Amino acid sequence: MTETKPTMGILLGDSSGIGPEIVARLISRPEIYEQANVVIVGDHRIFRMGQEVAGLSRPVTLTDRIESARSEPGRPAFYDYPTISDREVTVGKVNPRSGKAVFQTLAFIVEAALAGKVDGFVFAPFNKEAMTLGGLPHHSELDFFKAKFNRPNIPGEVNVLDDLWATRVTSHIGIGQVSALITRDNVYNTIRFLDGVLRTFGIENPRLAVSALNPHAGEGGMFGPEEKEAIAPAIEMARAEGISAEGPFPADTIFLRIKKERFTAVVSMYHDQGQIATKLLGFDRGITVHGGLPVAIATPCHGSAFDIAGQGKANPESITRAFLVASRMAARLKARGLALDRPRGGRS
Repeated sequence: MTETKPTMGILLGDSSGIGPEIVARLISRPEIYEQANVVIVGDHRIFRMGQEVAGLSRPVTLTDRIESARSEPGRPAFYDYPTISDREVTVGKVNPRSGKAVFQTLAFIVEAALAGKVDGFVFAPFNKEAMTLGGLPHHSELDFFKAKFNRPNIPGEVNVLDDLWATRVTSHIGIGQVSALITRDNVYNTIRFLDGVLRTFGIENPRLAVSALNPHAGEGGMFGPEEKEAIAPAIEMARAEGISAEGPFPADTIFLRIKKERFTAVVSMYHDQGQIATKLLGFDRGITVHGGLPVAIATPCHGSAFDIAGQGKANPESITRAFLVASRMAARLKARGLALDRPRGGRS
């Protein structure tokens, strides 16, 4: 590959869950070395624990400098960042020490990204309860990224299932709070954000389907005003910019329309409106992309799976897809030379 081949970090995730195991399985996939220079960042003791669970023993090359680390086909570099010993791990149980270790490692690699030492990273699943108990000073890792990379206007995360991309106007809030946040500007900013993420990935002319909020897309205002007062005007604003956005479509049929009419992506109005459909379509294959940042970051959609941790049966498909998507985005960002301090809007 050319010199634009990115350096991608891999984090082990919560040590009490399946993270170390699926990372051990991920690095046995030959396709990841074709896309990126691979460096694992984490506690080597936890990585060895993951290898034992997976029944694998692929060698790594230890390094003390991330920026000069170079992987070989089938052999990643490893930056040992001690945070928690394998004896402190409570497999299958929430552990504040594991949560603290996760946050410490995450903070470390973000600083490495800010310094230009990595072009992106993927992380095995975290456990938010453990991270909160371990001292995470933010509501989520996304809020941490927004603060550290100075991107306060990012509306949320993006989910990817095969060729379908999805995001939502509102996310982790109570359903009673949703309606007040479905404003023209919020919907427009979310459409524009998703269009930009798709173009960063390399999709030049994406088609976006935008969901309604109310049943039957509001029935002309009979079931609520949001479609007429906020969603439709936001779509028109986006279309005036050259973004191919259509809707609002009723939420109960929008995924049928997407499949039939080959839309690239969907904008939902709230969390479960889109998540139920995408997880039914392919829970084991879904990934989360943290778009709109100056580096590429992705993770599996599934959680830390405490119920099967330590049993040697975790599926690495999702983290493999996360790595490949993030690597492609990182290569494009690197080739375009986007500086960390360059202000950017939703489209890029």
